[in-house]
Amino acid sequence: MATDQFAEQCHRQMFPEGSGTIRETDPEFAELFAHFAFHQAADQDDLNDHSRMLAILAALLGCQGLDVFKNMTGAALNLGVTPVEIKEIVYQATAYLGIGRVYPFLKVLNGILAERGIRMPLKSQKTVSREERLTRGNEKQVEIFGEGMRDFWNQAPQETRHINAWLAENCFGDYYTRSGLDNEQRELITFCFLAAQGACESQLTGHAAGNMRIGNDRQFLIKVISQCIPYIGYPRALNALQCIDTAAKTIGIDKEER
Repeated sequence: MATDQFAEQCHRQMFPEGSGTIRETDPEFAELFAHFAFHQAADQDDLNDHSRMLAILAALLGCQGLDVFKNMTGAALNLGVTPVEIKEIVYQATAYLGIGRVYPFLKVLNGILAERGIRMPLKSQKTVSREERLTRGNEKQVEIFGEGMRDFWNQAPQETRHINAWLAENCFGDYYTRSGLDNEQRELITFCFLAAQGACESQLTGHAAGNMRIGNDRQFLIKVISQCIPYIGYPRALNALQCIDTAAKTIGIDKEER
């Protein structure tokens, strides 16, 4: 169940008191949204506040909710999500959203951390050398998606093989090998990037399956999408639920397990 602290922190960050604030100009809306997002949705399941905040921040990157990201980052920090964890969410988003959409979030995050007196750059989370990126990135792909990904980067047609290699060494070798977040958390935030971004259901289905393979089971992913609904809306959430079910079938989860 949601903690009172979660509701209090999110409400205070999203709808602060003061002249010209949403709470003053649109009090009915502020009350409606706060009740749904911070009480009804949060009380729906037993997802812990830490996972809930990782999912929400990643979803806000995916849907380009910059102003709300700023507010919810403050709430996340107050609830114990670390600066390193939030930085890693933003960094990894670049592989799925592109720098054009991520750069404004990085600037906002840096501003928030500076206001809180947090010195930057933060401690390095890098664990691989440039020469190791391809090998270690492919190892991460195998850990998450199975042995079928072994040397997958080298199996595409010649004209597109470089893109598969980049996926291994850049997307996975540069980001998934970093410390700060574990495999389960990195697949969680990737799932949220894709669900919130929309129009990439094939990739979303693949990463739903990846999540399930490493322990973020179907029930967990449904809880995650439920928490994201206030931030990304129903259509993309319903698409994500379909992708979860498709992924569950592809990895052999039968109705009894579901």
